[in-house]
This record gives sequence, structure tokens and C-alpha cells, in this order.
Amino acid sequence: MDLATLGGLVSALSYHCGLHGRMGVTRYSVTLPAERRLPRPLKIGFASDFHAGRPTHPAIFADLFARIAEEQPDVLLLGGDYVTGPARNAALLCPGLAACQPPLGKFAVFGNHDLSTDDQQIARLFGAAGVNMLVNRAVVLPAPFDSVSVCGMDDPWTGVADGDATFAGASATRILLMHAPDGLLLLNGHRYDVGFAGHTHGGQIALPNGTPLVMPQGPLSRPFYYARFPVSGNGDLIVSRGVGCSGIPIRINADPELVICTLQ
Repeated sequence: MDLATLGGLVSALSYHCGLHGRMGVTRYSVTLPAERRLPRPLKIGFASDFHAGRPTHPAIFADLFARIAEEQPDVLLLGGDYVTGPARNAALLCPGLAACQPPLGKFAVFGNHDLSTDDQQIARLFGAAGVNMLVNRAVVLPAPFDSVSVCGMDDPWTGVADGDATFAGASATRILLMHAPDGLLLLNGHRYDVGFAGHTHGGQIALPNGTPLVMPQGPLSRPFYYARFPVSGNGDLIVSRGVGCSGIPIRINADPELVICTLQ
């Protein structure tokens, strides 16, 4: 990878030529049923698939954290694949993550790239930046949102996803956080109100109408490749295009994004 990207020179050229895409904000609104009404709207920030390493120029991370600072979400969720290559690349993200101070916390799950390297090193780096790693467990948000839990599931293929453990002790209103849409196959009948996933990059290279040319593996990667999807018998799933580049340092018709979702 280092040879192919000329030590990061190719990704730098790609970024400065606009081939990393333009960082944007995509907004969604989810209305909860009356019996789970919140004291006020909850603003959620979600970012995924950073791929810190040679294919991704680090300036795109500065663009992301600037957007987070502008949006000021109540809670920040991170959807995995923080690195391409060694776990130490996650350190590139830590100053920006530490600077983010959402009042209700920062929560993250691992992706397949993270679990193929030293995921515990990533957990230590993120922990020092104030990020709470969730591996098949739920965390109740502070008041006045203590009726809301973030339920973080391990990666469905490279991790050990456990639907029962993910929702154990969860509050009435449940936010599902996972890396890949395939986690839907492992819920074991548990309910959530809104789910967030990444993994697909929206194809990373797509046709002008957004149709991906190449998709990552996984039975739900193509039907849930990008945007908001209804899930039968459950809450909607929001799939992000992510932030960084995997494989090659190019995005075409699949711009990087910060997702902002408001629970009404």
C-alpha cells in the first residue's frame, strides 16, 4: 500500500484535486411514537469509515471535525473502520475526537478493518480521547435523555455480534449503532427506534445517480448501500457513505459526509 500510494503522495494529490469528494452534512429527522416522547429533540451526529492511513489524506478529517464543531450534536456516534493498515493510524483521529465535546458523550463500535489489526490499541487511543467503545452492550444517556440508550453491536463478520447482549438493559428508546448493515441479521428479535451503519461507502465510486459500481461483501450491503431505509418490524436504518477512502484514494459520486439525525 505504501508503495502504491507513493507514501501518501497520491492521496494528497487526490484530496487537493477534489477526488476525495467534498465533505458535507446529510440531515434526517425521526419521529418517535407518542409513548416514547423525549423532553426535547435529540441531535445525533454520526460518522463512519475514516480509514486513517495511506489511501486517505488527513485533511479530510479536519473537514469532518470542523463540520461537527459547527453542528454541535448532543451525542456523537462513530461507526467503525477507523484505520487502513496498522492500529497506530488511529492516532491521526484522536486530536479531533478529543476536541469534540458533545454533552451526552461519544460512542463507537469497531469495523472489520479495526478488528483485522490491534483493536485494543485503537480502544486505548480512543479512550484517551474520551470515546466510549461499545462491544455488544448498551449505554443509557445522561438526563434528561435517560430514556434513551445507545446499543452498540460488534461487527457481524469479523467480530462476535450478539443481539441479546447488545440490547441487555437498554432503555425504552433505542439507538442501534453498528458497522455493517448485515448486523440486522443478528438482532435476534430485538427492537430499536433508529439504526446507524456504514461499511458500504455508498460504493465509493458510483454512477451519477448514486448507483454503486462495486460494493463490499455482505448480503445486505447492496440493498442497504446508502441513505435511509425502512426495516420491516423495526426502526429505520440510516447508512452513511463514510469519510475516508479504502483501497484507492478516490471517491466519485459518493462524497464523504457527516450524518445529523434529530429524534423528534
